This record gives sequence, structure tokens and C-alpha cells, in this order.
Amino acid sequence: LENGEADLSAVEKVVREVASRSNSYRLVVEKSTVPVQTGEYVARTLQIYCRGGQGHFDVASNPEFLREGSAVYDFFHPDRIVVGVDSARAENILRELYRPILEGGFSCPVHSSCPAAPAPTCLVTDVKSAELIKHASNSFLATKISFINAIADLCERVGADVEKVARGMGLDARIGKDFLRAGLGFGGFCFPKDLQAFLRIAEKNGYDFSLLREVEKINKGRIDVALEKLKKELWILQGKAVGVLGLAFKPQTDDTRFAPALELIRRLLKEGAAVRAYDPKAAEKASAEIAGVWFAPTPYEAAEGAEALILATEWPEFRDLDWERIRRTMVHPFIFDGRNFLDPSRMRAAGFRYEAMGRPG
Repeated sequence: LENGEADLSAVEKVVREVASRSNSYRLVVEKSTVPVQTGEYVARTLQIYCRGGQGHFDVASNPEFLREGSAVYDFFHPDRIVVGVDSARAENILRELYRPILEGGFSCPVHSSCPAAPAPTCLVTDVKSAELIKHASNSFLATKISFINAIADLCERVGADVEKVARGMGLDARIGKDFLRAGLGFGGFCFPKDLQAFLRIAEKNGYDFSLLREVEKINKGRIDVALEKLKKELWILQGKAVGVLGLAFKPQTDDTRFAPALELIRRLLKEGAAVRAYDPKAAEKASAEIAGVWFAPTPYEAAEGAEALILATEWPEFRDLDWERIRRTMVHPFIFDGRNFLDPSRMRAAGFRYEAMGRPG
């Protein structure tokens, strides 16, 4: 919703339909990321709209932890399975449902010969705790991203390298290396939406979650940092041709929802820059969201005639481009690596002026 709360109208509609079609026991399982206490409203709605006035229902929460681009693999190889229930009957049904995954008794559709791995933990909690686990997990991962981006800004001020700092932090088993990648910030539909929803949940329950507000503020500020780097190099952006490589919020997907690349392009257009962009999968969706951009059929055409080239999504194929060819076609060979993805020494050896996030010049 406009105020950041989760819109649960679709959830209620489905719950009412389930209730109207049920005349025997049903276990209704929440899979969507919903605010804590949604299970209570689901149970109440089931009883109100049950055909015949009375029905026997259990409500459970079974949040998913799937990543875009690897969702099928993640489903069959989860870190943990969280089951929030209020009855033994509901727990037993869900354990039986997940038994092939818990016991490894399935054929992986992604890799024909998956390496042996320990069975995932099946964590059984109450419904409210399970609902909270999903929002808390996404908010914590968003916090890690904003934290390392704040460290990147400090690294630039003192001459340190955020990549080395992040590696040193990640080797600590208590911290871990995942989500310690400095750059343009997080996007997609989950982290921004869930962060907003979690903030509203806290506010409605009388808690000032100021830490998460700062996480959100840091993330939104990454675009300002990127623009300042471009202006430092180009001085005036008006009338300058700027190439953008990557439009999706992450590689291996065409999802452009809340993509940092699109917000950066909007700001470039507002400054009067001429933007030419390329993405191997997301160009069509991006063209429906943003006007005034030329969507190039190849990365080379996006770079041709540009005075700056921005890498905004870390598609693996970008690493293997013919960078000397790109340099020859650019008016000014400046690369801003918004994902700290490329090898700085290789870029400079190819004749580029190279700038990244939190890495020494």
C-alpha cells in the first residue's frame, strides 16, 4: 500500500474462497510473506465464511526462502524449512509433505547428480514466530547490504578497499560472506517491500525500528553516490551520452521491479543525459517502465559514442566482453562499475578510467 503496509486483499479473497468450498477438514498454509498475526485473521475469516457456518480448519505458516534465478534449486535444497503450527495434526501433515526433501528421497530436476549435503533443519514454531522469521530474515539481509555500502563510503574517504574489508569480515563464521557486496544497493520486489512492511508492523505495535529506517535511507542514497561519481568525471551530464549495462535488479532474471539501474536512469534523464541501455533479458520490461531511453540490441551498441559506461547489473557475460573494442568506440573511456564486478587492473590496462564503489582509484 502507499504507506508501506502489505496489501492483504488478495489473501483475504482466497481465504474466503477456500472457506466457501470446504465442508471437511482443511489445513490452510500461508506461503506469502505476510505481516505477523495474519494467521489469526485467516483463521477468523475461515470460520466466518465456512460453508454451513462451521468447519474444521488449521492454519499454518510455511514461509519460502527462494531466490529469483535459482528458485527451483532452492526449493529442493533449502537451508531450513520453517513450519509454524498450532496443532500436532498440522505439523504432521507438513512434515509428511516435506519428507522427500528432509530425507533426500527425490531426483533433483536442476542437477542430475547433486553433491551429498546434510538434511535441512525442519524448524517447528508457532504461527506468529514463523510469520516473523521471514520478515526478520529479509530485513537482516538488507541490513548487511546497507552496512557494507556504508563501509564502502568510509573506505573511499580513508583509501581502503571495500572488497578486501568485506572478505576479511566474511571469513568470520559469525558474519559470513554473503550479502557483503558493495554497490548500487538492493532492489527487486522482496527486500524494499518487506523492509517497508516490517517498519509498518513495528510502528503499529508501538516499536520505533529506527535501525531499519537507516538501512532504507542508506540504500536509497546509493543513487546519489553514483551520480556524484559521474559528475566528478564528466562535470556536466546534460547532453552527454551515457551507456548502461544491466537493467534487471539482479542477474539471471528479467525482473526490473525497484531495480537500482532504472532509478539511476531516471535521475540521468532528469539531468539531461542521453541514455542508451542494454540487458540480455530485461530490456522489454524496462521499456514499459521508463521512456526516453534507447534500448540497444547489444552491449557494444550501448557503449558506442558514450562518454561514460555504467555497469548496473552483474551479468556474467559482461566480464567477457571485448573491452578494447568498447574503448575504441567510446567518446570518453570512463567506466563506472556500480557492482564492483570487473577487474580494475584489467580495465585500466585496456585504457579505461575506472571507478567503482569503495575501491581505491
